[in-house]
Amino acid sequence: MRLRRALAVRRAVDFHKQRRGIRSTPLYVMGIALLFVSVGMMLSSLIEWASTNRDTTAWSGSGLLTLGLGVLLWSATQPGSARARDVFAAVGWTWIVITLLGALPFILAGTFDLGATSMAEQIVNSIFESASGYSATGSTALQDFDSPGRGLMMYRQATQWYGGMGIVVLAVAVLPFLGVGGLDLMTAEAPGPSSDRLTPRIAETAKRLWAAYALLTIAVGITLFAVPGPSLYDGVALGISTAATGGFSPYSRSIGHYDSVLVEGVIIIGMIIGGINFAHHWRALQGHFSGYANDPELRTYLVMLTACTTLVVGLLWIDGGFAFGAALRVGLFNVVALGTSTGFGNATGEVSNGNFVLWVPAAQMVLLFLMVVGSCAGSTAVGIKVFRVQVLIGHSIRSVRRTQQPRAVIPVRHGASAVSEDIVSRIAGFFVLYLLLVLSGIVILTGLGAGLLESIGAIVGTLSNMGPALGEAGPTASFSAAFSQPARLVLALFMIIGRLEIFPIMLMFAAPARALRDRFS
Repeated sequence: MRLRRALAVRRAVDFHKQRRGIRSTPLYVMGIALLFVSVGMMLSSLIEWASTNRDTTAWSGSGLLTLGLGVLLWSATQPGSARARDVFAAVGWTWIVITLLGALPFILAGTFDLGATSMAEQIVNSIFESASGYSATGSTALQDFDSPGRGLMMYRQATQWYGGMGIVVLAVAVLPFLGVGGLDLMTAEAPGPSSDRLTPRIAETAKRLWAAYALLTIAVGITLFAVPGPSLYDGVALGISTAATGGFSPYSRSIGHYDSVLVEGVIIIGMIIGGINFAHHWRALQGHFSGYANDPELRTYLVMLTACTTLVVGLLWIDGGFAFGAALRVGLFNVVALGTSTGFGNATGEVSNGNFVLWVPAAQMVLLFLMVVGSCAGSTAVGIKVFRVQVLIGHSIRSVRRTQQPRAVIPVRHGASAVSEDIVSRIAGFFVLYLLLVLSGIVILTGLGAGLLESIGAIVGTLSNMGPALGEAGPTASFSAAFSQPARLVLALFMIIGRLEIFPIMLMFAAPARALRDRFS
């Protein structure tokens, strides 16, 4: 069986190498990604037709156009250079093109057409919603959750499932002959400082990560369907966004729609699992649980969630006037939702206990801290990541110690292992770039008319792919009401930058710039 499979892959490789076409890694990867996205559009069209019997022209047209463009790019190109700038360009431009084409179903279906809404407003909202979906952010410009059919709402959920583990990782998993730059593509696109190889073959590693991801999706969906409240449709929709730590929900009140402790409990467990390195999950499926126990990042992640929950519950109970049971329920849920960059809400209304914009300022600052940090490397969550924070703290402690012992060789440690100086410097550079992006984003948003509190929450939230922000852009609000059209486009860009963790987006411009320089030099 393995021999036949190896021969089949080899024939595919030979056929692929013999094909003629433009040698371009970005266009090739983009074509594969569009093929995957078109499948989601087609399936959503079938759901729309089967559940509401509406006209599905918008969905079919979007799917066929995306499919045709994907086939054209894939058939007319072949992988080219595996240089770093080309790999980053492939990932960055793929995400931007998918975001733009992913907005087509919303535009053609008139999702944001509220009567007096201009076409420009509809296009901006559609791009914002698409960017929020494919980056697994969870912020929304949608105000009317009742009019769109089930197909559109399921497509909205599916965008997060694609974005959670990553479309490029899916491409590497399904097409073994994408051997050129496969590991670099995964490292550039998969969430976290580095990609963890589970097998010597990178395609097999990608398949196993996606298998663990799919199993988590199914497990959460089935469990939600088993508890009172959610339907099968709800279970599938929420299973998708929970595993992706995305935060989209088919209902305007998110998880607060059910007002159920059982539903919230299932979602909390799913979010915590989604915030853990998926390499550990796969190894656990094989009966090896030592990865959980031996991972210092995971221990810190769980301690952080526990400490922040205790602090928020105490603040709400003592200073916020909440009953202890209510403080525990809303505090635990929102700490986990924002600490895993999921962004679900359990507010049952604008003035309910779950609406954290009404909490005491100290509790909101704890949530802002969680929005910055995020979860573990190798998870579907974003943010700076616990691993980077640990290294930065270790680097700071070392700097203080070196003032007392200038000649001492003091390594930065992560658990029992020493972190290489190259990784320390990259993490320090990442943090500086993150701060510069936050500051520049706040300046841009306030310059476009947004309030300071809303700007801080929105920039941190979108750059960390969190979903809700602060002030008028909280868990019960829509971003279309809180921010202008140009501001929403800025936030959409920040979502993509946050999803790809800054470096790919910055380096993707190096490829065309270097090509132009080489051409005219």
